[in-house]
Amino acid sequence: MNKNTIIGIILIVLLFVWSIYNSGKQQELAQAELQRKAKEYAANLEKERQDSIVSSPAILAPAVSQPVISPSLSPIAVQDTAEIAPAVRRDIRVETDRFWITLSSAGAKITSIVPKTLADSLDNFPELLQNKEAGALSIGFDKADFSDVIFSVKEFEADSIAVNDSVAIAFEWKNEQGLAVIREYRFTKDGHSIRHVTKVEGFEPRQYTLSWKGGMRETEEIPVFKSFGMNYLFSEVILNNTYNVNRETVTKQTWFNRDQGKALWFGLRRKYIAAIINFDGVSEAALGAEPLKEKRNEKDPGTYSLTIVDNMASDSIAVDFTILPLNWKEVKGMEQGYEKIIVSGWEWCGADKWFVWLCGLLLTILNAFYGIIPNYGVAIILLTILIKLVTTPLALKQIRSTRSMMVLKPEMDAIRAKTRGDMRTQQEEIMKLYAKHGISPFSGFAGCLPMFLQMPIFIGLFVVLGRAIELRKEPFVAWITDLSKTDIVWTGFSIPYLMPEGIAILPFFMVVSTWVQTKQTITDPNQKMMVWMMPAMMFVFSSVMPSGLVLYWTISNLWSIAQYIVISRKPATAGKVAGKTDTKIVDAKVVKKKK
Repeated sequence: MNKNTIIGIILIVLLFVWSIYNSGKQQELAQAELQRKAKEYAANLEKERQDSIVSSPAILAPAVSQPVISPSLSPIAVQDTAEIAPAVRRDIRVETDRFWITLSSAGAKITSIVPKTLADSLDNFPELLQNKEAGALSIGFDKADFSDVIFSVKEFEADSIAVNDSVAIAFEWKNEQGLAVIREYRFTKDGHSIRHVTKVEGFEPRQYTLSWKGGMRETEEIPVFKSFGMNYLFSEVILNNTYNVNRETVTKQTWFNRDQGKALWFGLRRKYIAAIINFDGVSEAALGAEPLKEKRNEKDPGTYSLTIVDNMASDSIAVDFTILPLNWKEVKGMEQGYEKIIVSGWEWCGADKWFVWLCGLLLTILNAFYGIIPNYGVAIILLTILIKLVTTPLALKQIRSTRSMMVLKPEMDAIRAKTRGDMRTQQEEIMKLYAKHGISPFSGFAGCLPMFLQMPIFIGLFVVLGRAIELRKEPFVAWITDLSKTDIVWTGFSIPYLMPEGIAILPFFMVVSTWVQTKQTITDPNQKMMVWMMPAMMFVFSSVMPSGLVLYWTISNLWSIAQYIVISRKPATAGKVAGKTDTKIVDAKVVKKKK
């Protein structure tokens, strides 16, 4: 870790902090504007609602608590939803090759989602809904909420169904006036999606509300101990606004696409899985997201309740509800932008395109190595070596530039001592020294440039290895049984905040290799503190990292150590002149110019 590398890291961190700060400011301004418009809209809506009540006394107050897009003028009201409904609730469990889904006649909604692709070490399958009773895909029209209304099940007697080809299950509500709501779910044997269609008969609602009140539960084990390390869990609201995929975390009820904008899909995401509501084409629906209070523990980032509101364009609503394990190859092949749920990038520098492409390339190469040697630990080592080979010319340029400047350091110190107090003369002498040895004045920056060019690749690897579902439950060797988790070998002893769940081994290898590499490259006595600071920092970060990430970083360190040893065998040169300098440093008297 040389001086230029440290400067580069500091600049990258500052850029990262600035972008987050700027993004936060922009988001605050946007939220303030949205709140202002929402208040103005709510005032207008309340006036329209009062006018509506005067002209239509049978309409009750809205059952749906979220703001609506337009005032209700349909003849259906909350009291009507309780008329002529069967008293018995039925639950129907549907099994496909990819998941188990439970449908309830209470609201004709989904009350359980169990994916078959995310079994744990004991072959238990996770429940995706945080609140099963609240469920997903409940419906409301204008001022009537059907989320808990009992529907009858049409032409279906079995309570458990295994889909061999395709199956359609329909629920119906109907009252004495002939008003009806029919909700149908269609399943295929191996499809990711459930086709859902809701149709109304006998009335014409102005708007509908499709709600996912139950949120999404994390499928992975959530740490219960506090630590200094990063949180590798995700809980996000996701949406495709037709030109990009946004991943959002909200702390209060927030509306997207409310005043303007279009969307292709909305959904929720956890670490290795997402569930998405896809529209048929482009929709002008608004999405409301609100944090749910219930959490599994204090380390759980929590989840959200979603509400989709839109005007009724016809007598039916049709969407696809997609359960999507975040496997890059599969989601990329769907051509819906789903890969940006896994990896995204800053739009201002085009990283939402090139960085996503880079991460996809790295993951494709990783899977190609796994196809040759079916061990993801070996695949990570081979990928790290390949990346190091590709970036070696840049690394060599950086090291040689740094070593050349080190050769000139005694002469530069002598010039600074001799010309102290006369900055103009000092700069002239240093420029002459650069010219004598054929070194550019911008060589310091040039030494940082190779590191900047390498950083996107290293960050891409860091992101990919921290999020790839392919590493889930994948062993490497001996004690490393899951590359997506910390390689804990002893739970009988722990280090508070560093290794709170037990002692891991790989972080110690990483720390030692970081110390050796830093000691090799830092020779300036003023920077010797970094020899200890860098390993200490890396120990804090790596102690709770997925072992696949720590393995990558350790192998990268070992390569850099070996590379430096090989280069150091050849004496350093400074441009055109080689060898050691024999310049005696003599302090000059500080001369003050007379006025």
